[in-house]
Amino acid sequence: MPEEFDLGAEVKENRLEEANTGTLYGIAKEAMKDYVQVYLDLTRKTSGLANILPEHVQEFAQKLVVLSGIDSAIDPHSSSAEQVAQEWRRRQAVPFDVESAITKGVYIQLRNRVVNLLNELEQATKGFLEFDFGYIQSHPYMLPILQRLANISSKAELKKRIGNVSDNAISESASRKMSALLNQLKPGQNMSRGQILQSIEPTLEGIVRDLVGRILLESIVANALDDANVPYKLESEYSYLEGVIYNFRADFAIPDEITPKAFIEVRKSSSRHASLYAKDKMFSAINWKGKNQDMLAVIVVDGPWTAETLKVMAKVFDYVVPLNRASDVAEAISAYIAGDNSQLKWIVEFSIRPAN
Repeated sequence: MPEEFDLGAEVKENRLEEANTGTLYGIAKEAMKDYVQVYLDLTRKTSGLANILPEHVQEFAQKLVVLSGIDSAIDPHSSSAEQVAQEWRRRQAVPFDVESAITKGVYIQLRNRVVNLLNELEQATKGFLEFDFGYIQSHPYMLPILQRLANISSKAELKKRIGNVSDNAISESASRKMSALLNQLKPGQNMSRGQILQSIEPTLEGIVRDLVGRILLESIVANALDDANVPYKLESEYSYLEGVIYNFRADFAIPDEITPKAFIEVRKSSSRHASLYAKDKMFSAINWKGKNQDMLAVIVVDGPWTAETLKVMAKVFDYVVPLNRASDVAEAISAYIAGDNSQLKWIVEFSIRPAN
């Protein structure tokens, strides 16, 4: 969790429910969901981004996802669908970066929100000079900006100087401390608007990094399963999948942990760590498939895994697929649940018993 935005344990606990409360985190989360859906729609219409045509990129969000994914400098606002499709053809050898494709739009929405918040705060504080504690207490969503204006760069320092606060709630005592600090500093005398905006960038980066780590990849897979009408439980919704040696949770248990028909693991890796992750995931698959021999094992990968690690994992997992094929594997799981046993490639016979 990045310190720049970790404003207290209460925030962590409430995050899943705070989707659209006006906080920067809530806005980023909703934006990420929207762009995940745009990305998934594109992968379905283009055979996993294998053939992007002008009819696939008519809307701004579609253009933004494609151009950001291939690291193009073309402006999606002013470019035509034909120009975007042509740019994709020119750069087909560039690996499509899913994270960049989806987070670019998230950053745009966050920065727009920050500009609006600054406008509101500038008026309420007479140019960032007079900070009323009552205003601070009744506008907790301003906390990330107030923190930067107070030149408090970390969670630990914020807690030490102000107390336990979050962008959902600030106590009167904490509001008074923040008000006193800001009235002493008078940031409007020392910081330009551009400097204030720049100072908030680490906070925005922290929010997006946190969301990427916690929900981006899993959201893409969950959306694909939803579209294929495949029931599932997320890792946070069940205790464990039973295995031969140990019980542990997969990212997705399908349809549930009681009568599992499939599990999905989602993992992003660099080439440097690919071997380590592959060994970990393969052993988990052997452990679970040894206990549930008709269970489909799926791993969805992103990032520059090495070819050798992917080949080895394909000797245990029934499906080893890239993220842009999440919809395809969701359809395969749906077929398997419906009785198509051809989807199951491997049966693992793995048991441990006493020697005597």
